[in-house]
Amino acid sequence: MPISETRPTSWATRLMAVLTVLMVVAAACSSDDGDETSPTSGPQTTTSVVPPAGDGLEFISADVDREDPSSVPSADVAAVVAGDADLGFELLRKAGTEGDNVFLSPYSVATALGMLLPGARGATQEEIASVLGATTMGEAYHRARGALDAAVLEPGTPPPEGEAESFTLRAANQLFGQQGFPFSDEYLELLARSYGAEFGVVDYATEPEPARMLINDWVEGQTEDRIVDLIPEGVITTLTRLVLVNAVYFKANWMETFDPTNTTQASFTDLDGAGGPVETMNGSITTGYVDGDGFDAVRLAYAGGTTSMLVIVPDEGSFADVQASLDADELDRIRADLGRAQVQLAMPTFEFRTALGLKPLLQELGMQRAFLEPGPDGADLTGITPEQILFVQDALHQAFVSVDEEGTEAAAATAIVVGLESAPEPVTLTIDRPFLFVIQHDATGEPVFMGQVTNLVDS
Repeated sequence: MPISETRPTSWATRLMAVLTVLMVVAAACSSDDGDETSPTSGPQTTTSVVPPAGDGLEFISADVDREDPSSVPSADVAAVVAGDADLGFELLRKAGTEGDNVFLSPYSVATALGMLLPGARGATQEEIASVLGATTMGEAYHRARGALDAAVLEPGTPPPEGEAESFTLRAANQLFGQQGFPFSDEYLELLARSYGAEFGVVDYATEPEPARMLINDWVEGQTEDRIVDLIPEGVITTLTRLVLVNAVYFKANWMETFDPTNTTQASFTDLDGAGGPVETMNGSITTGYVDGDGFDAVRLAYAGGTTSMLVIVPDEGSFADVQASLDADELDRIRADLGRAQVQLAMPTFEFRTALGLKPLLQELGMQRAFLEPGPDGADLTGITPEQILFVQDALHQAFVSVDEEGTEAAAATAIVVGLESAPEPVTLTIDRPFLFVIQHDATGEPVFMGQVTNLVDS
């Protein structure tokens, strides 16, 4: 069950902010003899012993360039996007069984697991690849992941001169490794080449708590202090050898503003049937809309011109059925069916935070061996270091979302319709019941974030 904290937003917060981080920990099992500077050499595997860390956090960059994204087939990128969407909806269903508000980043979870994937071998690798939808892609998966990153993180249209920046989307990948431990050169170089991941040197073996604090400080810096204490006390131990972290930060204004003077208290009915007034913003926008089978969907564009929110509002009594139907193919169908309409929209403001323990969720999805101590039926992470001594200790995910009225007219020209097309048919969508939403990169369809809002009255 996710831990969610919800509170109403005020229009004065003047933001749409989303951020998330995910951590995967690989730890030496208790049978490790401690002689980490003299590993058993695997075939065609070279290792580098990480030098001791100095004061603070020292970063080591592999001497390799990021891959050219233009050389990656678009079909490979599309396969990665589909895998991320399928994984995201599976996690959303499993995390939201108690009717809680849930927010997560498929992009972040898949990126972190993608960094683990080349370190796995045999059945361990097959299970991780299956969860990612990458069973047939091999090394092409990592090249496509790098190309997707380049597309998603492409800067949006800058605001007019003199206006404040209205769009930010950035991500960072980081490894935090034990000093003196022999990591595979091939593994570190692939992560640098395809994921842009640097290597931070820490000392878990003798100072696990200072290492935990250094990692949490790095996360806070990457997420504008929205994610604090990602790694709780006790997760990092003296046997930890590697932490993989992906952090994503997103903040954008709406392309078309909601006037805060039109915000009212309107009725909302939670998934459990409880009803009551919640702060609701109101506006009329020309945008994509579809009256689907058992749901309505509307697209809300963000400033910058590269991202949007797709809001899916199931008919009353249909939330479970619509939620169960969502996958990559259904998401594509909804996008394709969107037609231009003048939408009179009433939508609640909301703000909440979700903390997910990913380990049991990933195990339910079939990723079992990576979490077992090394052995014939346990974890095989010999792509990280040649000895079979590592396993995944834990996987954590945190996300924060805040939605309110603030928007911008900076890219209003993109909404101008040229030609003889007739005016769109007006429709009204009042979001007064549980709904789902996807924050997506428009050009690739990548679901950077997704969530469900089911509980506003009792929160």
